[in-house]
Amino acid sequence: MRVGITCYPTYGGSGALATELGIALAARGHEVHFITYQQPFRLPSFLPRVWFHEVDVGRYPLFEYPPYDLALAARMHEVVRDHRLEVLHCHYAIPHATSAWIAREMLRREGGGIRVVTTLHGTDITIVGQERSFHTITRFSIERSDAVTAVSSYLRDETYRAFGCRGCDVRVIPNFIDPALYDRARHVFPIPAEVVRGRPVLMHISNFRPVKRVRDVVGIFARVAAAMPSLLVMIGDGPERVEAEAEARALGVADDILFLGKIEAVAPLLAGASLFLLPTNAESFGLSALEALASGVPVIGARAGGLPEVVLHGETGHLAEVGDVDGMAAAAVALLADRDRWVAMSARAAADARARFAEDAVVAQYEALYRQALSAPPAA
Repeated sequence: MRVGITCYPTYGGSGALATELGIALAARGHEVHFITYQQPFRLPSFLPRVWFHEVDVGRYPLFEYPPYDLALAARMHEVVRDHRLEVLHCHYAIPHATSAWIAREMLRREGGGIRVVTTLHGTDITIVGQERSFHTITRFSIERSDAVTAVSSYLRDETYRAFGCRGCDVRVIPNFIDPALYDRARHVFPIPAEVVRGRPVLMHISNFRPVKRVRDVVGIFARVAAAMPSLLVMIGDGPERVEAEAEARALGVADDILFLGKIEAVAPLLAGASLFLLPTNAESFGLSALEALASGVPVIGARAGGLPEVVLHGETGHLAEVGDVDGMAAAAVALLADRDRWVAMSARAAADARARFAEDAVVAQYEALYRQALSAPPAA
């Protein structure tokens, strides 16, 4: 098949999933075209059967905010026409699915066509899409897609609740991992031994948005560090990083925290982690948690959104109520203090991630969905 993929190319779970899906599809013999405003952060400079098409928004004094959605629609139309694409897979309903609908209407006027598949990832439904000014267009874009997926049952149910989509069947296809990549035995932990000093390593990876509650991450760590010498590694960047650094200084643990910024290859770092902290306020799925579990790293997190579908409480990690910093810290200390229990939970985490979220099985679900969309009558 010839598939176009549009996603937000910056640091975040949706862009990572979309990019890894495109790479996996190309490895299985499909032709993949990424259409977005910059090269996705996890996409290598060259891969066989993979193309990148940049969307040039342009600048014109009339527009205070250049219309990216229209520029994207025009570029989608051009790429579909010139490369005879069969499917446009849009990650996020707005503006991507909206732009794809415009491109499809343009193609229809020319006697062509395209199937539009939309994957919902989270904030396009739980935050942005429910804003009054975007609610109607989000529902329209979902209903006009030829197929719609959500990364968790929680997000599917939230979509139905928030939008009441008429006649749309939202299929759950979860995020996935490459089992070989997240095999901790194949990696050498890149942080020097003289920095670690034999301490357990706690880790957090995110885009440091308020929803991730990175101050809670620091608070949990401070309590763990008071009970036993520990090291916290913070990977990523975003608006709350300054607040997290300030919290670390206020709690007296700044010297035991490494803020590494944005890093694309996280598997080697996860290979040296003891626990992964994700006290999120809301999580549609929790791709970073899945990557940690696949690496044999138990997750200490919040019972929020779709995270309980990924982390099995008491088996592959521990989940507490949002904001329960003391409870999460106590669970972390108890697990780190019991080596046999940690080893057993680490093994269960890796095994469960591979059993339920392995790349081959999930990518096969997308291939089947594409074929189904292509064989069915196009959406209105």
